[in-house]
Amino acid sequence: MIFRVLELNKSEFRSYRHGDWEQDVYTMTTPSRIDNNQMAQRVSQELTPGRAVALGPGLPGLVPGKMPPESPILFLSEGGALGYQGAPSGQELAAVDSSGQGVGLIPGGSILSTIDVFALIRGGYADTAVLQPAQVSAQGDFSHWTTAATPALFSPGWASDLANALGKVIAILPHSRADGNPNIVSQCTLPVDGPRCVGLIVTDVAVLKVGDEGLVLEEVAPGWKADNVVAITGAPLSVSPNLREMSFEPVSAQLPNKVYSNGLAAIYDLPQGATIMIDGFAGPGGMPSYLMVALRDHGAGDLTLISNTAGVARVIGFGTPAGRLAIDHSILVDNHQIKKAVASFPVSPSPSRPSSFELALQRGEVEVEVVPQGTLAERIRAGAAGVAAFYTPTASGTQIAEGKEIRIFDGKEYILEEALRADFCLIRGYKADTLGNIVYKGTSRNFNSVMAPAARTTIIEVEQLVEPGGLNPEEIVTPGVFIDRIVLRPPGFLGYE
Repeated sequence: MIFRVLELNKSEFRSYRHGDWEQDVYTMTTPSRIDNNQMAQRVSQELTPGRAVALGPGLPGLVPGKMPPESPILFLSEGGALGYQGAPSGQELAAVDSSGQGVGLIPGGSILSTIDVFALIRGGYADTAVLQPAQVSAQGDFSHWTTAATPALFSPGWASDLANALGKVIAILPHSRADGNPNIVSQCTLPVDGPRCVGLIVTDVAVLKVGDEGLVLEEVAPGWKADNVVAITGAPLSVSPNLREMSFEPVSAQLPNKVYSNGLAAIYDLPQGATIMIDGFAGPGGMPSYLMVALRDHGAGDLTLISNTAGVARVIGFGTPAGRLAIDHSILVDNHQIKKAVASFPVSPSPSRPSSFELALQRGEVEVEVVPQGTLAERIRAGAAGVAAFYTPTASGTQIAEGKEIRIFDGKEYILEEALRADFCLIRGYKADTLGNIVYKGTSRNFNSVMAPAARTTIIEVEQLVEPGGLNPEEIVTPGVFIDRIVLRPPGFLGYE
């Protein structure tokens, strides 16, 4: 079955061809269109529990109200609310959605700063972005409604950021403008806010998939036929052989279980040759000692370690009780699991007390890349935020700058530093809920919070575990969307040998 849209005269009168006959669109009986709430209900069926779903202003704001109570979907607003639904009447509103409407946080919801909102999106933690374009092209380009509303200004808002979501981008919009012209077109006539990013289009008459070869009609609204939809679409369509009618039933979903019984169970799939991040700031208070013991027992080798230190607490002490040794990265070095360290303090500051890593380096068993501490933190943060590289004046003119690109800004020399990401991240927190929201204790936060979003799989050990809602949203530092696995540190484990 092949459909073709024809442009006729200046009136934009349209007809479509089906087989060997033509029919005037305006002589057809047009079924009723679904309403905005039904469109939002249909979008809700596409969402994945446990991952952030970023919602733009306008129609996407209706989606949270279509979710069943206790829904595990973590909606993200432009204002920084993560995990919310419509606000119950009488509730004090501390958060707003992307349209500025008050919303209520769900148990386990949290509040992000603006920089963290966009880092979350660019870093790939928004599984889905839902936006309302004014136009969508057959290639998946879109022009946002705010751009259409401000033709002299070009004001996409955060639509261009949503276009960079590494997951699925869903467009929700009326199929036609008020004047009858199509919003689904072959090429956008408005400025494009996101090129080739929309994967699914939900309108008031149909659900369209954007494929490699153009638009595919997957679903039609009740009472509609493929012929009807093709006739009012401004781009060629192919019809799915599995074309079906849209349904609006809520989809029940459960969050994956993030809590593991012990450290070994949590790192079961950490492979040989992985790049790992492990916090290691000063003393053992912020180090995931229990997970490091699990990694030693797991035995994976040929590892690249990214950490502030490469194991100096064991020789310096930092408050370690007399007669005991701190459990730090040294246990992995001694077990011949580390091939390289990227660190700020890879060796002991005391020549008379060399660390295990320093001795291994002298023997030629390991490699090292020394990075200034602030640069290390920023390289990790950049990796988490989807920023490939950045310029910094730190270490310009030193040995660290050798071989790196240099630029001059305002008469000052800057060097290019590349972002860091890891396969696995092992960190430590004080308290977590079962969704993975984390509260830290004192200065033990240090590198733990910046490392958490910078790995494909992040595992945390905590001292206390509570149910969702057991943490004050204002106290949550690391949202659960960044945490994949949680291990409760055994009560008798002290972090010393």
